[in-house]
Amino acid sequence: MKKIIYTLNLNPADYRQITDLTYPFIKAWAEKIGAEFIEIKDRKFPQWKSPTYEKLQIFELGKDNDWNIFIDADALVHPDMPDITRLKEMQDMKTCAHNGCDAAFLRWRTNRHFERDGRNIGSCTWFCVAPKLCLELYAPMTDMTPEETYRQIFPLVGEQKAGYEPWRLVEDYVMSYNIAKYGLRFKTFKDMAIDNNLKDSDLLRHFYAMPVEEKIIRLTDAAKQWSLI
Repeated sequence: MKKIIYTLNLNPADYRQITDLTYPFIKAWAEKIGAEFIEIKDRKFPQWKSPTYEKLQIFELGKDNDWNIFIDADALVHPDMPDITRLKEMQDMKTCAHNGCDAAFLRWRTNRHFERDGRNIGSCTWFCVAPKLCLELYAPMTDMTPEETYRQIFPLVGEQKAGYEPWRLVEDYVMSYNIAKYGLRFKTFKDMAIDNNLKDSDLLRHFYAMPVEEKIIRLTDAAKQWSLI
């Protein structure tokens, strides 16, 4: 099985304090599960305002891989994190996953794909797992222009307070759209953990919508709670 763990790091100098903390654990997890670790460092979609849209490069980069996993560079992975591709729900290689998900109708304008799909899945794209049969999870938007896509997005109140404009959530929208459009089978790691004897596990940490300085403090505190530093 060819497994790749991707992360996005377009401005390494700006995030050095974060990646110095998170990368050793992400790389250790990659080694544990027999995956290669690859950083996406260059922009391929400059027409999209959000740099984080670049994670959708995986649609092209991952065509020859059995598993394409994405994790944000500021996510903390516990050394006990299992190989998610071996969880029973994933073994037929027909299911994609996030750590968790939101309610789509709280964040996105509805359309025929969401209505037909009916599952109301709002992607949280800091942790994404897709086998080759679900590569469309990472498909770039082709049905709408960037501006048309931004008009489908409604940041939650907490996101608005943190300064998030619709364009900053575009990859969350696009992956939600892809799950609905292509009818992708979908699970969350949180739900699978319960069914795989990992109930109450605390194996992933990600802190969202806050300044870098605060994020560093929280990541450091989390690592200390786990007795990792």
